[in-house]
Amino acid sequence: MLRPCVANVQKAIRMQQLDTILITGAAGFVGFHLAKRLCELMPETKIVGLDNMNPYYDPKLKEARLNHLHAFSNFKFYHLDLADRDGMANLFKTENPNSVVHLAAQAGVRYSIENPHAYIDSNIVGFLNILEGCRYNPTSHLLYASSSSVYGANTKVPFSTDDKVDNPVSLYAATKKTNELMAYTYAHLYGIRSTGLRFFTVYGPWGRPDMAYFKFTQSIYEGKAIDIYNFGDMKRDFTYIDDIVEGILRLIPKPPAPATGAPHVVYNIGNNNPENLMDMISLIEKKTGRQAQKNLLPMQPGDVYSTFADVSPLSQLTGFTPSTSLEDGLTNFLEWYKSYYKK
Repeated sequence: MLRPCVANVQKAIRMQQLDTILITGAAGFVGFHLAKRLCELMPETKIVGLDNMNPYYDPKLKEARLNHLHAFSNFKFYHLDLADRDGMANLFKTENPNSVVHLAAQAGVRYSIENPHAYIDSNIVGFLNILEGCRYNPTSHLLYASSSSVYGANTKVPFSTDDKVDNPVSLYAATKKTNELMAYTYAHLYGIRSTGLRFFTVYGPWGRPDMAYFKFTQSIYEGKAIDIYNFGDMKRDFTYIDDIVEGILRLIPKPPAPATGAPHVVYNIGNNNPENLMDMISLIEKKTGRQAQKNLLPMQPGDVYSTFADVSPLSQLTGFTPSTSLEDGLTNFLEWYKSYYKK
C-alpha cells in the first residue's frame, strides 16, 4: 500500500492541470504499476499507455498486466515501438500529454552483451523520439527511467547523483547515461523540464522474469539449480515496487524550476539499504519451504559488486524515503507468484 500522500498527490496533479499523462512501457513492470495507480488515483485524468509488447520476456505476462489496465475507463493504449519516428510524432500530436513518464526501454545488463543493437534502437533512438515529442508538443514535465547501472565501476558508497558516472561497465548502462546527457541537452536548448530516475533493483509482484529474485523463485519451484554469480558475494539495494511508484507519483507535479541553467535534475530511488544476495536467497527458501540447488559461478561481464543509493535529495524534495523491508517485499512477491503461476 502507498503511504498517506494520496490526497497531496491528487491535489498537486490537479493544480498542475495534468489532464493527460503518457506512460511508456505501460505493459512493463514499473509502467504497469504506475499506470494502475494513476488510473485509480486520478479517474478524471486520461492515462495513455504505450508499449511494443516485445518478446524479451514472456509476452503473456505483459498481456495479463495490460488486461488489468483495460478495466479502467480512463486508460488508453497504443501498441507502438519507440523507434517508430512517425508513429511517436503522431501519438504526441494526437494525445498532447501534459506530462510524460518514460519507462520503456530495452532492459537487462547481460542481454546487452548479446543483443547490442536492441539497446541503441530502443534506448537511444526511442528516447530521441520522446524528446522530440516533448519539444514539438510542450509538456509540463518529462520524467524518465535511468538506472543505478550508470554508477558502473564506482566504488564510493552510497552512490550519489553528485558522483561522476563516466565508467559504465555495460552497454545498457552506457545507454542510460546517454539518456541523461540527451535530456540535459534538450532541457538546455528547449527548456524541457525533465527529471531522471535512477532505479535500484526494483522487485515485487508482477515483476520481470529476467530478474534474479524471479528466476531464483522459478528455479526453486521447478527443482532446478540457480546460477549465483561472484560465488554469492554481491549486494543489491533492493527497492520494492510500491516505493518506486510512490517516488514517481510525488515527483510528477514537481518539475525542476526553470531557473538559471538547464531545468534538468536526476534522483536516486533506492531502499538505501544494500542486502546480501545470499540473504535474499535464504529468504526465498524460507518463504517457499524449499532448498535451492546452488551453482556458484564467477562474476559475469557487466555486473557490479554492490549498489547503494543515497536518496537524501529525493527525501528533501518529496518528504519520502523508500523503506519496505526485503522480507515484506518478497513475501508479497511470493504470494503473487503462487497465485499467478498456481503453485
